Amino acid sequence: MNIDFLYKQIQEKKTMLCVGLDTDISKIPEHISMIDFNKAIIDATAPYCIAYKPNLAFYEAYGLEGMRLLEQTVDYIRTNYPEQFIISDAKRGDIGNTAKMYAKSYFETMDFDAVTLAPYMGEDSVLPFLEYKDKFAIVVALSSNTSAQDFQFIQENDKPLYRKVIEKMMSISTPDNMMFVIGATKADMLSDIRTYCPDNFFLVPGVGAQGASDKDVIKYGLNSKGGLLINSSRAILYASNKQDFAEKAAEIAMNTARL
Repeated sequence: MNIDFLYKQIQEKKTMLCVGLDTDISKIPEHISMIDFNKAIIDATAPYCIAYKPNLAFYEAYGLEGMRLLEQTVDYIRTNYPEQFIISDAKRGDIGNTAKMYAKSYFETMDFDAVTLAPYMGEDSVLPFLEYKDKFAIVVALSSNTSAQDFQFIQENDKPLYRKVIEKMMSISTPDNMMFVIGATKADMLSDIRTYCPDNFFLVPGVGAQGASDKDVIKYGLNSKGGLLINSSRAILYASNKQDFAEKAAEIAMNTARL
């Protein structure tokens, strides 16, 4: 899926919502299985979003069965909602043949459109993901957690580390194969980042349960192609723990990241 198709989906649906499928079996209604829960959430929210983002930790935790659930979830989206952009939230970050095998795993075996990456090991850990046409590396640059300040704001030559990460990754890629994770809790910084990164899409977590404002994200981060995938997970998934969970999820999705 390419950047122009994403832009088209934003314009047609008037939304920038990405639904995070961080499905925690301990939080879903007791009457339903994990895969049926995912399917119901997808059916309820698909009209109001342009992307889904399964967080691999919530599937890997259950071993082979969890990976089957992940595969079934991706297959369900591909079969029923082929226009949806699907992100593997894996935050992988390794080099050489290992990175190549990760890229093969997510882009060929599991058919994701994008994968999140931790860039600490440098460009070698990212380049294999850029070899796939119409696929995206999504590099963590400025995250929404409190301890992001431990490293991401370290200054060097009057530039914070997160800016150096963005600029380095831009130098080896194009907006057609690179996105960046920019936390919604740092929404007021988006306008500054746009001065040196005007064209890339940003995956923006932190809206919903973490308390960030989707309106602020749009205000500060919008570009000419839309340029934003605004993620909400818990606020949508667990809007209700009763039989009406899908209907309540749809209500939240309908009113999140709207243009």
